[in-house]
Amino acid sequence: MDTANTVLPDGWEISADPDRLDAALVHRWLSQDAYWALGRTREKQDQAIAGSLNFGAYDAVSGAQLGYARVVTDRATFAWLCDVYVDPGSRGKGLGGALVDAVCAHLAPYGLRRVLLATADAHAVYARAGFEPLATPGKWMALGEQ
Repeated sequence: MDTANTVLPDGWEISADPDRLDAALVHRWLSQDAYWALGRTREKQDQAIAGSLNFGAYDAVSGAQLGYARVVTDRATFAWLCDVYVDPGSRGKGLGGALVDAVCAHLAPYGLRRVLLATADAHAVYARAGFEPLATPGKWMALGEQ
């Protein structure tokens, strides 16, 4: 799927064009409502956007941004899907799943060996896109906040 400007049947549009992002809105969503990013500064969020592939979900008619996802990747072997967020008024309609599907389709041509994510509460959304729990979590380690 070319996510440069994809209109979906439900009246949503998914775009990987970073110029379309409402960075102030994304910061507000994440820093005030996303358990994993509460209190994140605008400067830190802008740095994250600048160093990542970014995806916006939009109302295809009004152009209003309804969701966001970010991918950190080397575009060769690995990607980390993070900061997936859907505006509360647009939840429960399948937009989160459509956004994740569009991100996965965008990443597919890279032939990545692994795409990871972490979630405390949206396992079903990601499972529908093919994500599974780590088969050997004992191999993985982390540095920093866990």
